[in-house]
Amino acid sequence: MTRIVSWNIRAGGGRRAQEIADAILSLAPDIAVLQEFRDTPPSAALRACLVDAGMPYSWSTATPVTPAANALLIASRLPGRIVIPRRRAAEPLRWKSVQVGELRLVAVHVPNEHTGRKWPFLESLLGLARAWRRYDAVIIGDTNSGRPGIDEESPVFGPRYAGWFDQMDALGWRDAFRHMHPERREFTWYSPNGGNGFRLDEAFVSPRRVGPLRHVEHRWMQSVTEPARRDALSDHAALIVDFAPAGAGVTTSEGSDLG
Repeated sequence: MTRIVSWNIRAGGGRRAQEIADAILSLAPDIAVLQEFRDTPPSAALRACLVDAGMPYSWSTATPVTPAANALLIASRLPGRIVIPRRRAAEPLRWKSVQVGELRLVAVHVPNEHTGRKWPFLESLLGLARAWRRYDAVIIGDTNSGRPGIDEESPVFGPRYAGWFDQMDALGWRDAFRHMHPERREFTWYSPNGGNGFRLDEAFVSPRRVGPLRHVEHRWMQSVTEPARRDALSDHAALIVDFAPAGAGVTTSEGSDLG
């Protein structure tokens, strides 16, 4: 079984970094994808914990130029390499693509709508999905997006969001959680004021990854020091995606690394 865990760790981890590292390792991921990772001492300590625990290969978008900016970390038990697609968002801190074995993985943290950068980012993901639909690939992270009605407790996602999910589906890419649980309502983030829930964290799997998909769940990781608080470690739930073992005759010989 191959396990990918995606988690928005909130503001680089801060004093929670050690507990966050312990929580990630308790899930035994083969690949961990973290959003809101930063070029700060707490994030660096978290990364070192993952290395010491057997995830020595990692790629980050964090930079000392803007150390407090939210970025990404991909950590892996297996070696890999960076893949730079032609179709990618102009968001160097919020997009990272690598290949680990036969798997192409794109880590994302889609900007909020009020920035004006969300829809260009989502359109870039559609372009990548078209280019990589023949590959063994996963797009995973905090998309700040969901389907109207089922992925929200208060109306935020309109027809444009439904259309975007429909386009991903038409390209053969499946929203992993919704593929496994068509009618289930679960939320991965709650608004701090109204307490309304939204499912903002998703994994989209290419047509060749749908068959091996075995298990998808959201898990609110518990703090040892504040076990009663749902959001003590992070304001997002972790997303856990399991696949059947690699190998079943799947190759990635079609296309170019720069598709």
